[in-house]
Amino acid sequence: MNNSIFDNKILMITLLVWAITQSIKVSIYVVREKKFNFKWLIGTGGMPSSHAAGASALAMTCGLETGFHSIYFALAAVFALVTMFDAQGVRRSAGEQARILNQIIDDMYWKGKVEGKKLIELLGHSPLQVLIGSLLGIALSYLFYQAW
Repeated sequence: MNNSIFDNKILMITLLVWAITQSIKVSIYVVREKKFNFKWLIGTGGMPSSHAAGASALAMTCGLETGFHSIYFALAAVFALVTMFDAQGVRRSAGEQARILNQIIDDMYWKGKVEGKKLIELLGHSPLQVLIGSLLGIALSYLFYQAW
């Protein structure tokens, strides 16, 4: 029995699904914007949600490996739900507030009253981005689990 971290099927599938989903997201941005921006590779937000994909993949592989009745699946499923709720709720609201504040700063700057630093606007996901990421995570992790 080898005790390498690379032998952890659940972890490796989860990381693989996350990387694939992040690559899909970057590819969509490159096609849409016709350029590459390194921030897309490490940033948050966008379609599909790699947060949702990774969390869903973790829950799915835990369920497949230990049974959907297990405590491991229950923990991973709750973690996935919290992650997805946060991605489309709290972080999305923070991003929307950043967008509004940036507009206020722009308006004030061009009138010569205030200089301000831009806030990061792309923080969260729309519900559709989370749903697509979650479905992608479930489907890919199931396929990789069967093939592993």
